[in-house]
Amino acid sequence: MNSFLYTLLISMVPIIELRGGLPVGIASGLSFPVAYIAAVIGNLIPVPFIILFIRRIFILIRKYMPKLSSMIDKLENKAHLKGQKVRKYQKFGLFIFVAIPLPGTGAWTGALVAAFLDIRLKDAILPIVLGVLTAGILIMMLTYGVTTII
Repeated sequence: MNSFLYTLLISMVPIIELRGGLPVGIASGLSFPVAYIAAVIGNLIPVPFIILFIRRIFILIRKYMPKLSSMIDKLENKAHLKGQKVRKYQKFGLFIFVAIPLPGTGAWTGALVAAFLDIRLKDAILPIVLGVLTAGILIMMLTYGVTTII
């Protein structure tokens, strides 16, 4: 599998997202601009689907896979807890939440928060995109800072 596609796919994975995909892309030999593009695209692909469909998916999972209900409850609780921070500042809060590359933040959780706060896709997409772009720049700075020290 080529490095671009690998970086894109890694960046689509929840929790890992761009924070893991971008360093992997750079480590696999991609230039920063190419790794950045792959990681950003990969991180953003799931966002509209999460915002539009996650509530329905959770309902179906609870109905047809009741053993997973506790996992769904945890995800919903996480989204609601994170949403309290976003609710106050709405779009700007969503941007900041996604842009800060810390565990428990990012495009996946930002999209979950948007879905559970009933922020429409058209209102949530720009803050999430800008947040992912910003997180990518911060991760790049950390990646190159670490690699130049070594």
